[in-house]
Amino acid sequence: MVDNMTGEQADHGIADAREADMKSLTKGLVPSDYVIIGGTGDLALRKILPALFWRYLDGQITADYRIAAASRHEISQTEYADKLRPFCGDAFTSGRASEDAWNAFLSIITMIKLDVASGDGSAALAEFVGERSDAERPVIFYLAIAPSLFGAATGMLKSSGLVTAQARLVVEKPLGHDGASSRAINAELAEIFDESQIYRIDHYLGKETVQNLMALRFANVIFETQWNNNHIDHVQITVAETVGVGDRAGYYNSYGAIRDMVQNHLLQLVCLVAMEPPSFFDADQVRDEKLRVLRAVRPVDAADIICGQYQEYAGELGQDSDTETYVAMKLAIDNWRWAGVPFFVRTGKKLSHRASEIVITFKQRPHDIFRRNGNDAIDSQPNRLIIRLQPSEGLRLQLISKQPGPGGMRLFPSELNLSFDDTFNERLPDAYERLLMDTARGNQTLFMRRDEVLAAWDIIDPVIDQLAGRRPELYRSGTMGPADNLLTRDGHHWIDPYDD
Repeated sequence: MVDNMTGEQADHGIADAREADMKSLTKGLVPSDYVIIGGTGDLALRKILPALFWRYLDGQITADYRIAAASRHEISQTEYADKLRPFCGDAFTSGRASEDAWNAFLSIITMIKLDVASGDGSAALAEFVGERSDAERPVIFYLAIAPSLFGAATGMLKSSGLVTAQARLVVEKPLGHDGASSRAINAELAEIFDESQIYRIDHYLGKETVQNLMALRFANVIFETQWNNNHIDHVQITVAETVGVGDRAGYYNSYGAIRDMVQNHLLQLVCLVAMEPPSFFDADQVRDEKLRVLRAVRPVDAADIICGQYQEYAGELGQDSDTETYVAMKLAIDNWRWAGVPFFVRTGKKLSHRASEIVITFKQRPHDIFRRNGNDAIDSQPNRLIIRLQPSEGLRLQLISKQPGPGGMRLFPSELNLSFDDTFNERLPDAYERLLMDTARGNQTLFMRRDEVLAAWDIIDPVIDQLAGRRPELYRSGTMGPADNLLTRDGHHWIDPYDD
C-alpha cells in the first residue's frame, strides 16, 4: 500500500511539528536562578551570557528568571552591559535581537561583588537567592573560575545556607591535571553537593550533531545493524584547529593537547560512537554505557602515540617546551562489538583545517560483481559515514553509484549529504545554550559523571607517563600535523576534513 500525501497535508504536518517543537523548548522548565561565579571572566562573557541571551530571545528564559553575575571586582550594570554587548553581536546582526529585548534581558541581571576565597559578599549572594527561594525554584551555581577555587566556592555556598535540594552546581574542565588531582577536586565537590546535583560540562556533548549521532544509531535500524566489527573497518575522530595557543599559552603549556582535548572531548566522542544501546534514553543509563566503553579501552602502547608541536610554539611561549600541541593515538576497545576495530583519534593546533569530524569507514564488499566491467578503480572507495561536528554541522554518507548516461555499468563515488545549515533554515543553538537549559531541567544526560571523568584519567595517565621526556616532533603550521604511520601500517590513511 502506497501512502500518498498532498502538499496541503505536508504543510499541516510541518506546522504540527513546529508547534510540537515550540512546546518541547519549554518542556520541563521552571523559572530558575543562574548564579555565575566569575561572571566578568572570559568564559562568562564569551559563552555563558550570550547563550542565555539567545535562550531569552527564543522564549525559553523569561522575565521570571534571574541571573546573578558575581565577581571579585565591583562593576556597574552599565559597564557590564558594555563588556557583554560585543559578544552578543550576532544576535543583533541576524535581526533576532532588538534594543528593547536587550534592555529587557539586562533587567534580569544583577551584579554581585563576591570574593569566594575570603567569603566577602556571601551575604549579598544569600540575600539575592533568598528573595525568590522556594522549594521548586532551581538555583544553578556556575563556577566559571579556576578549579583551584572550587573548594572555597562550594564551602562558601554551604556556609551561606545555599546548598539546598534545588541547588545545582555546574563546573568546567579541566577537572584536574591528572587522575590524583581530579579525584581530589571531585572529592571536594562531593563533600558539599550530591552527585545528582553536579553538572560537569563538556560543550562537545551539547553539539547538535553529537546528539544526532545517538539518534542516528538508536532510532534507525539501518545503521545500528551495521554498527559492529562485522561491518566497520576502522573509526577516525579528528578535532583540528587552525589557531595557535594565543593568550592561553601559560595554561596550555601546563596541560598540552592530551590533557586539554583527548582526556575529555575525544574520549567522550569515542564513547558515543562505541557505546551499547541503553535500555532508555535516561541520564544514568546513557552514562553507564559510556563508562563501560572507557573501562574496555586497552592500555595504549607507546608506539601507538604520535606527538607534535607547531614550529612557532616556543617563540609564542617565550621559552623552550616539550608540551605537545598535536597528538594522534590508536585505541582498541576490548569487547565483542569492537574487537579488532581500531579507533584513531587526533587533535592539534595550527593545522590546515578547522573541523571536528567522526569518520566511520565500513569494510569492503565481500565480492565485487562489477570487476569485469572495468571498475577496478573504485575498489579503494569503501562506504564511509562522515559526521561533521563543526563547522557546518551535518552528515555525509559516501556510496558507490552508477554514473548517469549510456555506456554500460560505469561506477563512481557519490554522496548523500545532510547539511544541517541547508536542511534547517533556522539558526542552530550553540552547545552552551542547550546545556544551560538542561541544567534548569535537571537533565544530566549530556554531562559527565564522576566515575566517567576518573575512568578517562585512568586511560590518559599511563599515556602521559610514557611520553615523559619524549620530545614532540616539530611540524609546519598549515599542515595536518607531523607525519605518522599509525594508519599506514594498518593499510589506512587519514581522511582529512572536507572543505565547505
